Amino acid sequence: MSLDALPNPSLNLAAICKLDLCNNNLQNIPESLTARLLNVVILDVHSNQLKSLPNSIGCLSKLKVLNISGNLIQNLPKTIENCRSLEELNANFNQLTMLPDTIGFELLNIKKLSVNSNKLMLLPSSTSHLTSLQVLDARLNCLRALPEDLENLINLQVLNVSQNFQYLETLPYSIGLLMSLVELDASYNRITTLPDSMGCLKKLQKLCVEGNPLVSPPMEVVEQGMQAVKEYLSEKMTAAHRCSPKKKSWIGKLVRYGTFNGTNNASREEREGFLRSDYRSIEGLATPRSVGMFSPRRLFSPRNYFSK
Repeated sequence: MSLDALPNPSLNLAAICKLDLCNNNLQNIPESLTARLLNVVILDVHSNQLKSLPNSIGCLSKLKVLNISGNLIQNLPKTIENCRSLEELNANFNQLTMLPDTIGFELLNIKKLSVNSNKLMLLPSSTSHLTSLQVLDARLNCLRALPEDLENLINLQVLNVSQNFQYLETLPYSIGLLMSLVELDASYNRITTLPDSMGCLKKLQKLCVEGNPLVSPPMEVVEQGMQAVKEYLSEKMTAAHRCSPKKKSWIGKLVRYGTFNGTNNASREEREGFLRSDYRSIEGLATPRSVGMFSPRRLFSPRNYFSK
């Protein structure tokens, strides 16, 4: 199917709320077509051959779900920032090297941002202003670092930055201010030290840090489980607070956010928490056991890889 034959000239595009053009070998989307989709809420163009999106995508003021995964897109048009109703963006399996610098200042309603399996070296600093964000999936990229000021991500529940391999060496200290964080996957990177502020992540239930050359906490602590890791980091932070005034500003923030009081009051059940090294990552696409999914032969063949 080609866009030349779609849509029917008699079709009222303004009446369309959901448009599915996936698996059609599309190489481009005409500007004129997108500009007429004034009421579209869901746009799915996954598993095509798109190298770019039309600038007129910014006309889709009612768009809530955009799935562009499994294409050849290198950059998102800046006009995507005008899609201020957007709640979910799936840009997995493309060739993205960057995201628009100010995306975090405009897409304030976005709840799920999936950009795994791209070539991203950095996430824009404005990402830290996505206050509605609940899921951030940035695994299988080339990330060198994460934005420093993460404390504004007050609703973030799932953060996956795994499998950036030799590139990602640190996590920001502000990660301890992610009050809603439930799952953190930082496995298969080059991280040697976990920020001691992570000891304040009260809601954290799943932590995966395997495949890193960790020194702090040491492996004997990691092997004892998640709660042991949190207690180790909390004690380390308390000691640092007593000895070094340089971190006073961070400690103040942690106290103000209600995540740090300098004591460890974990229950027995919490102490028996564990590191889930075998849980399936977001949508189960990028765990080591699923590496076969990324072969060129299989990458774009199963429809369901990109349909969620």
